[in-house]
Amino acid sequence: MRFVPVVTLILLAAGCASDAGKGPAVAELVPGDPSAPSQVTPDEAMQIAQSFTRHAWRPFASNILHGKDAKGILVNTPDVTHEPQHERRGWWVPGQVNEGIPYKWGGFDDPASFDAAIANGSAGGDVSSPEKRRADNAGVSDRAAGVDCSGFVSRCLKLPRVHDTSQLPAVCNELPSAQDLRAGDLLNIPRRHVILCAGWFDPQHTWIYYYETGGAPDYWKPGLKQAPLAALLELGYKPLRYKGMAYEPVPSGKQPREVLTRAVKTTAAVVEHPTVGEP
Repeated sequence: MRFVPVVTLILLAAGCASDAGKGPAVAELVPGDPSAPSQVTPDEAMQIAQSFTRHAWRPFASNILHGKDAKGILVNTPDVTHEPQHERRGWWVPGQVNEGIPYKWGGFDDPASFDAAIANGSAGGDVSSPEKRRADNAGVSDRAAGVDCSGFVSRCLKLPRVHDTSQLPAVCNELPSAQDLRAGDLLNIPRRHVILCAGWFDPQHTWIYYYETGGAPDYWKPGLKQAPLAALLELGYKPLRYKGMAYEPVPSGKQPREVLTRAVKTTAAVVEHPTVGEP
């Protein structure tokens, strides 16, 4: 007989505590494919995503760059001076404590490497542009620090290196239906954009919660959002599940366990008409 190991997950979130005297509630998670580049649980993926959205940092004027770096690559930091008249304007303020790691084209920083780069005078992010999308990797500046959509998702999946939107399908399985999405799964459009699913807004599975960076309403920082699933699918997103993602067996007819707490859900921005964000 072949025994499948399980991961025991202690649920500490409010509302998940067991009856008095019985100890904490636990969920048995079946580990992901051992051949996957990393192993991660849905709770871990959500915690990492939230750490990016809540990360506090204090930039200065030296972290602003609107011009070419030493290699001739144009960099535009999403600070408050960046296109304030446009919808996709910048947001972070020098000299103040800001929240959220800024978007950087081609970025793969985690909070620690981002802080180190900012302390060393790196530019705080680098917004996307048609020119950068045409240049692809040649448009990535080593003068800037931050994370883009695929770098963000790769960090949330604990991948050892960045997997862009065209590489992620190789380490994932496509789901039979978007109705099967769970927290930690992906909605991906190769060479365009990827978002991290965070759970269902309603039992009918018509709206989902998701984390992304590079999309409305806060284009140049990661955030938690909610949007109608049908509108996302119309944009061309495909539902994927990372091969190394642990999963909790769900009996037929039952809903997957919610990973986000009620308090976290209240912070989600409502996006009634989503568009494809920046890759």
